[in-house]
Amino acid sequence: MFKNILPLLCLIVVSCKGVSQEKEITSKKDKEFDVTKTEAEWRAELSDAEFYVLRKEATENAFTSELLENKEKGTYVCAGCGTELFRSETKFRSGTGWPSFYEEIKGNVAYDVDYKIGYKRTEEHCATCGGHLGHVFEDGPKPTGLRHCINGVALDFVPDHAN
Repeated sequence: MFKNILPLLCLIVVSCKGVSQEKEITSKKDKEFDVTKTEAEWRAELSDAEFYVLRKEATENAFTSELLENKEKGTYVCAGCGTELFRSETKFRSGTGWPSFYEEIKGNVAYDVDYKIGYKRTEEHCATCGGHLGHVFEDGPKPTGLRHCINGVALDFVPDHAN
């Protein structure tokens, strides 16, 4: 009897898959964004650094972002279209050299798979304009365990105003 149960138990254990940290992956190539512009329009509106990060999926140099040490309360928005992406309350010091957050504003950040450096990573982009933001890793703090590692040049900061 044990011979029949053991293979079944092994099959159950192997087939279990945790999904608590999984993100819905949607290819940018298959999505039509609410904000769509020509390359010339993006070049005219964005700085060179913003253009190369947001539109050409470049990465800014570590420790160069003016937003890295920002401790003000407010909202980090897409530098391309102004979509709210992250709240200051979810920002943390990761030591990586890029602004890092443990949680995005739901529905405003989308995900794709990136193999540019030889292995699979989860790329993040603005769900409204498709601008490249950075990558998300599963080595962040509680409560999510995620580290959204974001190019600061892809973000603008809007401080909270006291009423």
